[in-house]
Amino acid sequence: MDYSWYMSMKRTNVYADPEDLAIIKEAAKRRGISEAEIIRQGIHLAAMANRVWDEPLFSRTFEGPGRTLSKPEVRDTVAEAVRRENGPGSGSAA
Repeated sequence: MDYSWYMSMKRTNVYADPEDLAIIKEAAKRRGISEAEIIRQGIHLAAMANRVWDEPLFSRTFEGPGRTLSKPEVRDTVAEAVRRENGPGSGSAA
């Protein structure tokens, strides 16, 4: 087996609830993976849930009527915004 990934990890100690550890032990046995792998997955999920992104998920906003638009209305609204952004005579937005 290739354990090159192991060298890039950092060891740490944490305190955990015994009931949580029992659940992890049972899940690891059922899934056929190590308890450490489940804990690493949990740490990754916690890290991603608490990450602060440099940019917002949606960097553009479009004006609308304040109600849910139909599919053609969304297409037309986005196309109009692209035309405004690109200026007149930039061709059709397809």
